[in-house]
Amino acid sequence: MSPGRLLASPPTCVTHQAAREQPVQAFGAFSASTIRCSNSFYGTGETFLFSFSPVLKVFRWTGRNNFFMKGDVDLLMIGGGSGRFGLWLDGDLHHGGSHPCETFDNETLSPREEFCVQDLELWGLA
Repeated sequence: MSPGRLLASPPTCVTHQAAREQPVQAFGAFSASTIRCSNSFYGTGETFLFSFSPVLKVFRWTGRNNFFMKGDVDLLMIGGGSGRFGLWLDGDLHHGGSHPCETFDNETLSPREEFCVQDLELWGLA
């Protein structure tokens, strides 16, 4: 998968497994919208963030803003507010981060706010 080719048919589920975390963390996002390059945020209130470690936690849309998804060849952002993103990946798909954000009122999904991606799964469901 090359940067800039991270496009998926809706609904889409992006999962990340952060490396060098003890224990390994599995987390991600779901979107009913196609992941695409955009200059502005897009998506619907069906978008959410989730974490599997140690138990499943789902962070749904709060209704505070509509900062669901935004991205280009350098960065994919999911959730936002106050200059912070619930989940982001850079263009090489090897580095990312997670912060609490207003869109989902989520916890930081990883023990560290920035991480290296060990495994990345992108599912397009039909």
